[in-house]
Amino acid sequence: MKTPIGGEFEEAHDHEHHLGAMQRLDAPMRRFADDDEVDYLVVGVGAAGGVLLQRLARAGFRVVGLEAGPFWDTEKDWVSDEKGSHQLYWEDMRITGGENPLTFGANNSGKGVGGGSVHWAAFTPRFHPSDFEVYTRDGVGVDWPISYWDLKPYYELLELEMPVAGPAWYPWGDPHGYAYGPHPMGGVGDALIRGCTKLGIGVSAGGPVAILSGSRNDRPHCIYRGFCIQGCKVGAKASTLITHVPDAVRNGAEVRPRSMASRIQLGKENRVTGVSYFDREGREHFQKAKAVIVCGYAIETPRLLMNSACDEYPDGLANSSGTLGRYLMAQAGTVVLGRFDELVRMYKAPPAHALTEEFYETDPKRDFARGFAIQTVGPLPIAFAKQMMVARGSWGWGMRRVMMDYNHWCAFGVLGEILPWPDNRVTLSDERDQFGIRIPHIHFSLHENDKKLIKFAQGKTEEVMHAAGAKETLNEARFAHLVGAARMGKDPATSVVDLFGRTHDIANLFICDGSILPTQGSANPGLTIQALAARTADYLISQGATVFNSDKRDLTPPPVRPHLSPPGTHGKGVPRFG
Repeated sequence: MKTPIGGEFEEAHDHEHHLGAMQRLDAPMRRFADDDEVDYLVVGVGAAGGVLLQRLARAGFRVVGLEAGPFWDTEKDWVSDEKGSHQLYWEDMRITGGENPLTFGANNSGKGVGGGSVHWAAFTPRFHPSDFEVYTRDGVGVDWPISYWDLKPYYELLELEMPVAGPAWYPWGDPHGYAYGPHPMGGVGDALIRGCTKLGIGVSAGGPVAILSGSRNDRPHCIYRGFCIQGCKVGAKASTLITHVPDAVRNGAEVRPRSMASRIQLGKENRVTGVSYFDREGREHFQKAKAVIVCGYAIETPRLLMNSACDEYPDGLANSSGTLGRYLMAQAGTVVLGRFDELVRMYKAPPAHALTEEFYETDPKRDFARGFAIQTVGPLPIAFAKQMMVARGSWGWGMRRVMMDYNHWCAFGVLGEILPWPDNRVTLSDERDQFGIRIPHIHFSLHENDKKLIKFAQGKTEEVMHAAGAKETLNEARFAHLVGAARMGKDPATSVVDLFGRTHDIANLFICDGSILPTQGSANPGLTIQALAARTADYLISQGATVFNSDKRDLTPPPVRPHLSPPGTHGKGVPRFG
C-alpha cells in the first residue's frame, strides 16, 4: 500500500486544531460579544453540554458554551503518560467529609472541553427499566418522572453517534444488540469470561464500550495500548470533544474555554439574564443570554446555583425546595485484584471491554435492595502501585517487587448502586478558590443497605476472580461516578427540575447533566447523561421562542430528531436486534 488509509501522515501545524490522529477542527469558530444576547448559554461543555451545544447549534440557535478548562488540542496538549495526564481532571480545591469521604479528581470529574468524557473508560451500558421505578418496585429511593421507554430512542441514537461497539445480543435490562462489532479480548476480559463461565454467570464480551473496533469516517480504530482514561490521543475513544463539539462549531456555536462561571444573574420577572464568569486572566465578564443551561455535573452545578443566591432565592438559585445539593450519589467501585501464574498484561486492551450484569436487579434472597455489575478494569502502573499500597501496604523494596510482578495481576471492578440519601450532599464552604468563589463542601456516608451491597458484591467478585484461576486476591475500596444533587421530579417541593431539566422555580433556567439523576442504577452513567441531553435539546427545539418569553410549561413530549445527529452517524452500522 503506497498511501495509508486516511491519507498521508502529516506533522502538526500551528494553525490546525487536532482532535485525534486524523480528525481536525477545520472551521473557524464564531465569536459572540458579551453584549450579544445569545439564545442559549451552556455552562460546562462536557458529556451533556457538548451534545446540547451540537443539537441547538444545528437547529439554528445562537449558542455559547462556557468551559472552565481548555479547548484540548490532542496533539499539543495530551501525552500517553499517567502522570502527565492529571491536567485532564478537575483538581481544584474541594472539601470532603462524612463517614466515607469521597476522593475527587481523576476518578470522577473532568476539566476541559469534553469534561469527564475525555477521561472516562467509555463503558456505555444502558440503565435498566427498573432503574426508573426503584421506589415502585423495591420500596427504596425514588421513581423517575420518566420511564426507560421515554429514553430508549435516545439511547439508540447516541449508541450510533459515539458509536458504541458491543455484542449482537445484550441480554440484560431491555435486551438489545449493537450496530458495531465487539472488541477482541485482552487478558483481563479473558479472565472475567473464564471465571463467570465456570460459575455459570452470564457475561458480555467486547463491550458495550464507546471505542471504535474498526476505523470510521475521520477516526481510526483502537490500537489497544491501554491509555483510555488518560485521554485517547488516537481518537478511537468517544468523547464529546470529538463526537459532538466539532459539529457544533461548524454550525455556528462558540466554545469559550478557560471561562469559570461564578454567578447566574436573576433579572426582572423571575427570569435569568445571563452568567458572570472569569476568563483565564482573572477578569470578570457577563454574557447575556435568553436562557441558561447548567451542565457542570454533580458538584459544580449545585455549587454555581448556591453561589448565585439572591434575595428571591437566599438558599441558592432555583432552590425553593431545599433539595439542591442533597441526594448526592456515588457508585460503589471496589476493585478486586487477582494474581495469576500466567501473564495477564492489564494494559493490552481498553480497560472497559467485558462485564456481567447478572446481579444488577434486586434479589429477594439477599438482605439488601438493588444490585451491582462486575466489569473489567485495567490500571496502569501508577494506579496499580496506589492500589497495592492501599490493599497490601506495599512500600519501598516490597513495592518494587510487586511492580516487577505487574504483568501477572488482573483487576475487576464492582459497580454497585448506592441509594440516594438526603444527608449525602453538597454545600458551600467559607473557603474560596483563586477567583474568590466559595468552594464546595461534600458530605458522604454509606447507609446500611449500601454497606450490605458492597460486602456481598466484593465477595462475589472475589469468587469470580478465584474461579478464573487467581492464586491470591486483594481489594481496594473506592467509589465512582458522582451523580445527583439537583434531581428531577414531578413535585417542585421535593425536586429541582422537571422531566425535561427545566428548574421548577425559573422558567428560562435549565439543568442537564448527571446531577439531575434521581437514582443511578449499576450502569456507568455517561450514555444516560448524553441521551438525556439529546432529549432535552429536542424539547427546547419544540418549544421554540416560548422558552425565552413565556413562563408557560408545556410538558408535551417532543418528536425524536435523528436528522440532528452529527453527520454520518444516524442509520449507519449493521441492523440491531431489539
